[in-house]
This record gives sequence, C-alpha cells and structure tokens, in this order.
Amino acid sequence: MTAPPLPRELNRAFGALPAPIGKRLLQVRDLIFATAAADEHVGRLTETLKWGEPAYLTDETGSGSTIRLGRVKDSDAAAILFNCKTTLIDTFRERFPDQFEYRQTRALLLPVSGKLLTRELSICLSLALTYHRDRRGKKAR
Repeated sequence: MTAPPLPRELNRAFGALPAPIGKRLLQVRDLIFATAAADEHVGRLTETLKWGEPAYLTDETGSGSTIRLGRVKDSDAAAILFNCKTTLIDTFRERFPDQFEYRQTRALLLPVSGKLLTRELSICLSLALTYHRDRRGKKAR
C-alpha cells in the first residue's frame, strides 16, 4: 500500500518545513500509511492538520493515538510527535533506547540524513496506531 496523494494543505505544511526535515517526514508519512495498511484493525487513516502540522488519526476505528509530524525547538531533527499523556515514548525508550533521540514524553526525533530505521520506526508507529485498542485489551483481561 502506498500513501495516498498528498492533499494541498498538507503539501504546503511539509513545504513550509526546512527541506531536509520535510523530506524525512514525507518518508515517515509513507511508513505511517504502510504500517496502518499492514494491520487490518487500524482502518483507514484520517490525514489532517493539527496545530499547522500533518497529523494522522485512526478516526474510523479509534484504535490509535494521534501521530503528528513536525519539529521541536532547539533541534534540526525531524520530529514525530505523540500525545504526552500516553505511555508511547516510554515504551519506545524501553524497546529502542539507543536507536532514537527522545524529547520528554512527546517526541521521537530522527536525523534528517542517513538511513531511516524503518523496522524499528514501524514498530513504534504500529504501537501508536493501536494504542487505544491495546489498552482496551489489557483492561478487559
């Protein structure tokens, strides 16, 4: 599954970022759609803008937590932003302590050059896209 065509307003948002960050985050966008497509329980993603940044929601199934793409202050890295009230960043830190840089409970930072760690990153994205479903499953036990 390839990502759908980029809506005009999202194209503008990616284009407003410094070119290396925008290019890296477009790679992450492709990975978000591929990861969602690989899990039948995630459903169709809603791609929109939140706070002027590209955001990915599981509106159809409610299975996941919002993923936003952008940058953080004082960094030249591309940022994948998550709801700070989730345990996602803590989980990523446990699983991948040395593969990524993190900011508090909100962001996973990616260098803009070099190889994208797609296997590790797709695991992180999958955890975000199924966050609510996984938590509901734990409560039901």
